[in-house]
Amino acid sequence: MAKTNNLGTKSRVPLSKERVLRTAMHLADEGGIEVLSMRKLAQALSVKAMSLYNHVANKDDIIDGIVDIVVSEIKVPDLSIDWKTAMRQRATSAHEVLLRHPWATMPLVSRINVGPAMLRYVDTTLGCLLEAGFSYEMADHAWNVIDSHIYGFTLQELNFPIEAADYSATATDYLPMIPADKYPYMNLLSHHVAEGRYDGLHDFEFGLDIVLDGLDRLRDDN
Repeated sequence: MAKTNNLGTKSRVPLSKERVLRTAMHLADEGGIEVLSMRKLAQALSVKAMSLYNHVANKDDIIDGIVDIVVSEIKVPDLSIDWKTAMRQRATSAHEVLLRHPWATMPLVSRINVGPAMLRYVDTTLGCLLEAGFSYEMADHAWNVIDSHIYGFTLQELNFPIEAADYSATATDYLPMIPADKYPYMNLLSHHVAEGRYDGLHDFEFGLDIVLDGLDRLRDDN
């Protein structure tokens, strides 16, 4: 990448860790984390691959860095408002951010992430729950069960094999495979979807409400 200086000539934008990571995140957003390599990243930056090692140690270092950038986009809980509202905003924000970066959920849950954005995210989350009256043990359980809902729902939404617009037609097509005499409840549910009495769509907020309401009752008993 080049920019024009005051003399009207082009000069190369200096390579930096921030630029390397932002470019890597763009590549991952477009093609998935599997396509990310030092060679492809160097090509995208129009530099030699060896020059990347002045800013990042290896591919793992890049993944850790771009995961932390993704986490920095998630709204952290506001400690000045009701804890349920704050945690709802956090959960909704996390879900939206992870849908924008479809590759990010798996490295987020499968790696030890200790970047500054992640540490702030976790610390503020714990602070929100502790200030609301949860014990340290319950706060730890609480934020993990909330995150399990976020990550599980997000992965299912990203990988579900049927588009929402095709639910009714798909339910109709599968009806012969779930005869009423063998699978009565699945058959009836499929009829509801096929006939348009129920859209079959799952709601992120539905599960979140159940989790937050359950945690609220536990907090009262704490």
